[in-house]
Amino acid sequence: MARYIEAKCRLCRREGMKLFLKGTKCNTEKCPFIKSPRSPGMHGKLQSKPSYYALQLREKQKVKRMYGVLERQFRRFFSLATKSKGVTGRVLIQLLERRLDNVIYRALFAFSRSEGRQIVGHGFVFLGNRRVDIPSYLVKEGEIFEIRGKESLIKLIKANIDINSKERSVPVWLSVDNNNLKIEVKSLPQREDLVVPVNEQLIVELYSK
Repeated sequence: MARYIEAKCRLCRREGMKLFLKGTKCNTEKCPFIKSPRSPGMHGKLQSKPSYYALQLREKQKVKRMYGVLERQFRRFFSLATKSKGVTGRVLIQLLERRLDNVIYRALFAFSRSEGRQIVGHGFVFLGNRRVDIPSYLVKEGEIFEIRGKESLIKLIKANIDINSKERSVPVWLSVDNNNLKIEVKSLPQREDLVVPVNEQLIVELYSK
């Protein structure tokens, strides 16, 4: 599966805001975005008024990078959103939030969505007795996921929870049992649960051309 392997902090600088791609480092003075908030590259200091198309493109790129998906997968999610009931933009964000790697991140089990993707991909997440190792799996209301693995993994995730709980909280649509490392999907996520501001209507307009 294709994935982005370059410096992630460049993506935050390019979008002009923190996307929290590096976990706890994003909340420290070591964050490259704090040291150099301008866009990367030799022309990063140049200022110009962006066109409306550029605003649409940047919004799409920001959401793609925040959730760690590439163009082909993002288009698939948009196609699913257009075929679903409800406002397309809101449904798109809801689908991205329902990704299993994002759920692991939201439950504070991981410092970032990429780390959540590793936990899922390495086969540590179970739905009942069934192993779920697909990071893009869309969780459903009422499902209960459990982390299973060696003692070292359990200690690592519990340490992640202790650190993450100081910076952010579990969204209301999830119920987490930290002792047994279980996650229950109480309801489907809502657009208002996002921490990073997103104008999803710009993305809809971009793909509707």
